[in-house]
Amino acid sequence: MTSPDSTRDRIVAAAQAEFARHGIAGARVDRIAKAARTSKERVYAHFRSKEDLYGFIASQELAAAAEAAHLDPADLPSYAAQLFDYFTAHPDRYRFIAWGRLELAADPRDGAPGPALYRDALLGKIEKLRRAQRAGDLDPTWDPVDIMALVVQITHTWLDQTALAAVAPRTAADPAPSARRAAVIRAVTALFPPARPASTPSA
Repeated sequence: MTSPDSTRDRIVAAAQAEFARHGIAGARVDRIAKAARTSKERVYAHFRSKEDLYGFIASQELAAAAEAAHLDPADLPSYAAQLFDYFTAHPDRYRFIAWGRLELAADPRDGAPGPALYRDALLGKIEKLRRAQRAGDLDPTWDPVDIMALVVQITHTWLDQTALAAVAPRTAADPAPSARRAAVIRAVTALFPPARPASTPSA
């Protein structure tokens, strides 16, 4: 059992920050090693490659996001609210995942840890939506792939569109962050109304 401040723990923490800041291609193992107060050789002793290190952390990040935002196909506005809250509170974690989506989407390597993690997470959610449609809890006229794409894109709007996020406090009728959250929930509700009384978390 490792101590809370083990070399491996320091490497993981330093790498998470490095990947969130620079992406996978731009991350440097020497900077990770320096931030972790260790050597490049020790980094490679724990992880075979930079990509393996990213994949290890990505599995943790996806698990944490899934724990924070429960996908209930019968109440997609609630799911959007939970995702919005989680990533707004942890923008570094959003950047980490966003870099992976951007850089690994075109990675065709069989067995590469990153692409498989993101693919499998999405396939699981899409299948959950499909089952909800068969059960009558979700509009069956939508393709589950489109549902997933639209809900995620709406939820991430203010994280992805940084220029708009910067001007919103000065130009929006209601500059409060809660208004942006309410707009996300309203948009998802308009497309996919809950199948039962809403249980959206309060602001």
